[in-house]
Amino acid sequence: MPATRRPSITMTRTTNAGLYRLFAWLSPGFPIGAFSYSHGLEAEVEAGRVHDRATLERWITATIRHGGGRLDADLLRDAYRGEGSHERGLAYRATAELLLESSAQGTAFAATVRAAWAAGPHPPAAARGDASAGVCHTVALGQAAAGAGVTLEDTLTLYLQSFAANLMSAGLRLGVIGQTDGQRILAALEPAIAEAVAASITRDPEDFGASTFAADIASMVHETQYSRLFRS
Repeated sequence: MPATRRPSITMTRTTNAGLYRLFAWLSPGFPIGAFSYSHGLEAEVEAGRVHDRATLERWITATIRHGGGRLDADLLRDAYRGEGSHERGLAYRATAELLLESSAQGTAFAATVRAAWAAGPHPPAAARGDASAGVCHTVALGQAAAGAGVTLEDTLTLYLQSFAANLMSAGLRLGVIGQTDGQRILAALEPAIAEAVAASITRDPEDFGASTFAADIASMVHETQYSRLFRS
């Protein structure tokens, strides 16, 4: 009998290792404080514009397609391809709180990946203690994912899912929805996230930016909101 050829599993192992890291980096348990940000949602809830499952789902969908989700997806894409910069990622934040949301999580992400994972991003000076510079979370994530050998499509999909899940969780904690409705929202967002991933991969890099003025204004209002649970 001819010798049985053993299938090569090197690529499978590499892919699984990369996915393992990506799931860990985007887990709610990864210590970057994502749970403490609402991306302006808290102000929308306070104003009564987001008040149930339908309005929360619309708000998250718009943010992913046209707002912070779109901006971060393109920043992640460019960083994955070796073309992005932390400076650009931070400069495009519309408010002080959205800047904090990205930079604080970015600095924590880079420091934690560097401390706990052998294959991580190579952060700029700020992640090594130089407070004059800054780290954009999605730029650092894109660099780390490329180094881990995860596909860009998988990275964008998992990032946008975690972004949506964090906003859904904020709505849950603000009393807008219950847990089952939260999962219904995530299920309904599946095609929107798939479309956002495909759009980011094929979009001309010159078509960069976001356009959700209501969310930006909500973030500005949140900065002076009297009673707050979240940092943004």
